[in-house]
Amino acid sequence: MSRVRQPPLVTGISPNEGTSWTKVTIRGENLGTGPADLVGLSICGHNCLLTAEWMSASKIVCRVGPAKDDKGEIIVTTKSGGHGTSTVSFKLLKAEKIGILDQSAVWVDEMNYYDMRTDRYKGISPLSLRPSNPLGIDFDKGKVPLKDLEALFPGVSGEFTSENFSATWYLIENHSVTSFDQLRMAASNLKKQATKKNEGSLAYVKGGLSTFFEAQDALAGLTELGSLDAAIHQRLESDGTERVEGSMTQRLENVLNRASDTADTLFQEVLGRKDKADSTRNALNVLQRFKFLFNLPLNIERNIQKGDYDVVINDYEKAKSLFSNTEVSVFKKVYAEVETRIGALRSLLLDKLLETPSTLHDQKRYIRYLSDLHASGDPAWQCISAQHKWILGLMQNCKEEFINYQRERGMRAAAVDPVGLGAIALDLEGDPRPSAFSRIRDTAPLSKGGILHTPRHSTWHYETPQQVQFVEKLSDVVIGQLPNFWKLWISYVNGSLFSETGEKSGQVEKSKKNARQRQNDFKKMIEEVTHRLVKLVRGALLPSTLTELELRLYGGWENKTELTGPWLTQVIHTVRVIFEALVALEIPNDLLQVIQDLLLELRHHCLLVTLHHTADDVKRVAEKEDWVVDNEGITSLPAQFEQCMVQMLQSLKEPMETKPGEVNILQLDQDQASELCVDIIKVFINCLEQLSTKTDRDIDTSHMSVDLASPNLFSGIQEDFCPTLEQRLLIILSNCQYLEKHTFLNLAEHFEKHGFTGTEKITRVTVHAVKELDESLFDAYIERKSDPIVGSLEPGIYAGHFDWRDCSTPTGVRNYLKEALVNIITVHAEVFTVSKDLVPRVLTRIIEGVAEEMSRLMQCVSSFSKNGAIQARLEIDSLRDAVASYLSSESHASFKQALEVLPQLHNGADKKLLEELLNKFKSSMQLQLTCFQPSNVQPVKR
Repeated sequence: MSRVRQPPLVTGISPNEGTSWTKVTIRGENLGTGPADLVGLSICGHNCLLTAEWMSASKIVCRVGPAKDDKGEIIVTTKSGGHGTSTVSFKLLKAEKIGILDQSAVWVDEMNYYDMRTDRYKGISPLSLRPSNPLGIDFDKGKVPLKDLEALFPGVSGEFTSENFSATWYLIENHSVTSFDQLRMAASNLKKQATKKNEGSLAYVKGGLSTFFEAQDALAGLTELGSLDAAIHQRLESDGTERVEGSMTQRLENVLNRASDTADTLFQEVLGRKDKADSTRNALNVLQRFKFLFNLPLNIERNIQKGDYDVVINDYEKAKSLFSNTEVSVFKKVYAEVETRIGALRSLLLDKLLETPSTLHDQKRYIRYLSDLHASGDPAWQCISAQHKWILGLMQNCKEEFINYQRERGMRAAAVDPVGLGAIALDLEGDPRPSAFSRIRDTAPLSKGGILHTPRHSTWHYETPQQVQFVEKLSDVVIGQLPNFWKLWISYVNGSLFSETGEKSGQVEKSKKNARQRQNDFKKMIEEVTHRLVKLVRGALLPSTLTELELRLYGGWENKTELTGPWLTQVIHTVRVIFEALVALEIPNDLLQVIQDLLLELRHHCLLVTLHHTADDVKRVAEKEDWVVDNEGITSLPAQFEQCMVQMLQSLKEPMETKPGEVNILQLDQDQASELCVDIIKVFINCLEQLSTKTDRDIDTSHMSVDLASPNLFSGIQEDFCPTLEQRLLIILSNCQYLEKHTFLNLAEHFEKHGFTGTEKITRVTVHAVKELDESLFDAYIERKSDPIVGSLEPGIYAGHFDWRDCSTPTGVRNYLKEALVNIITVHAEVFTVSKDLVPRVLTRIIEGVAEEMSRLMQCVSSFSKNGAIQARLEIDSLRDAVASYLSSESHASFKQALEVLPQLHNGADKKLLEELLNKFKSSMQLQLTCFQPSNVQPVKR
């Protein structure tokens, strides 16, 4: 048994008042089980079933008809529930009556259209209405390319308004990844829409049945009236009682026509005004309906002034879709004005695009605007070309700016110093760093192995050379502009410069095609920028590597002084920063090879310049020798020289460092670098030789300082100390020994640590050179000290007409030998004061000469008396025993030869006398001979 349903109950209506044909929403309970169950709907007594749309059992939407009652109930009738009731009422508002002469405005709502450009709905004319989403489900985001669909379905379309609409096309294009459940829901929505359409037509027919019946009754009445009129007219004529012209209805028609003509005559003026009012009302209606188009030129101008280019483009796209193909003359005229304004906007955007400087964001934005406005040509490539010319101009202007500043400063300097005295001072721009001499002069005296510190004076300041500033400025230009230039090209290649409109209209593919065609042109642009960069740097730092024509274009620098190693190192660092920045952009390596070549030449040039400047620094170091020795006989000169070389290697650390992709310059030109290092060391050795040969007048003592608290200095040194030639020879000899045993070995380790090759050759050549200097200086010192002692022996032996064949009994060693020993002791003291390590070497050589001279003199004597033999043996033994610690094999042999010449002593008394006199000599000279008995001195064997 079926369940009895409750009658419909209306509990709400929205809105609850309105004029006729107001759309209302009715809510309540038991309003039907479906559209077919709804059989009646009245509002204020008017049947509204024709416009009713059943939504659910609790909701119905309809329009209020022209009811007679001002206020009434809402009654719903269903098959299942019967006649319903209502708890609410609807108030019908009467529309204001408008006279025939009153003006009125009509508001026309624009329908919605789907803008494929912005992927959203916009208002257009109903004529351009197209269905947006008939399936009632969301579109998927992964769309199939249009060209693929055209290839799969030739001759058909996915547009609903097209005669060749293809449902398969539409589903693939908009729902290729939609789930099956969603598609089933879409099919259900389509069925509902079809059912509503059919039921609406049937309800319309049902609602109009009464009207059809009333029309049929009226027609039947007219037919009966006509028949009655004809019968009456016929009877009157047959009776002859009355003669009637025409029928009654004809007479009535004639009367009505005359009344109409009279009314027209009376109201002709009023009706004319009515027609004019109707025309005005229609014109206002048109203006209101198409106000968007008529206001568009002014709106375009205003939005351009405000910079709202997106709004202008959207309005233009809308107007173009609505009125581009219009045949209405007034629309054509307004649309032509719109096109004129858009043409001016294209020119304005192109000018802004080509303006410099501009950001990458602005460039992309203007290119998209011009693409959406379908500008002629290729705005993206025009922008790339303009940016290329601008970057080249910036680089060239940078050079001109610095050169002009350099010339102006030179003119000002010439006006202030016309004689040129400023040239005598240190050129801070050419060599801003303190020289090796100034660094060493400002340091405390160094001991062996000490560390050289370089304090900077508080007032020290310098100006960066113009060439270095120029390279840094050039670096800022390249690093600041070239990345955006490269990124603009990449965006041009991959099509990301264009918006969705560009993608749908083929702009992306067109851009990619143009990029492929212009790839070689852009490569030439990058090459031109990198070559311009390299040539400008060469013109400033390496002008000899350019041709005369290139020098006129990229040179012009007034290079009074060559840049030093530290400034060149800074330039190398700057160029490397440029190279790394361009590599990070993934620019092909073949386009950056010229920068690699420039880096190689700059590094090589820096190496050579640093080595040459170090040679000059070494000269200045040697010139400032203060002759102050430590307890080992070494001055600060070797340590200063070593520190100067170490600083040179440290300054070359960055230029010699081999970055990825670079060439090791030491392996590239190792022979030249090794030779220059040898030359620097030889320069120092030559300076030592020059110091040893200077006369007392040539020595500058103004820089000398003496540590008075040190007990290891000359006992006779005063503040105005000036070493003698012999003292200088000894000091330099001591320094040479230190160089050979320590300094050169330390330098070899530093060379190897910093990657220098051929250190063995450097050490071998320099050690040989210092040994030659050592031998030369040693021979010079021995000659100055040994010759006087040796030369005094023969005159001393034969003083007072002494004769070996006729002499008295010996009483002791004669004075000449004592004087010779005192002279040797003096040499010992002089050498020991400088360096005790030199004492054995010097005394051994001097004693060799004395022994050789004594042997020669003894061999020249023809004969000896007994007393002469005793005297000669006493003096030879005394001399030999006194200097026994410094006897070499040569001196031993000389003394042996001298004793073999003498007659042998066979008498015991003679031997006893000889021993007594020898002991007497040693006793009397004990204090003097103590210096010859050091416990740690060993004879030097040469």
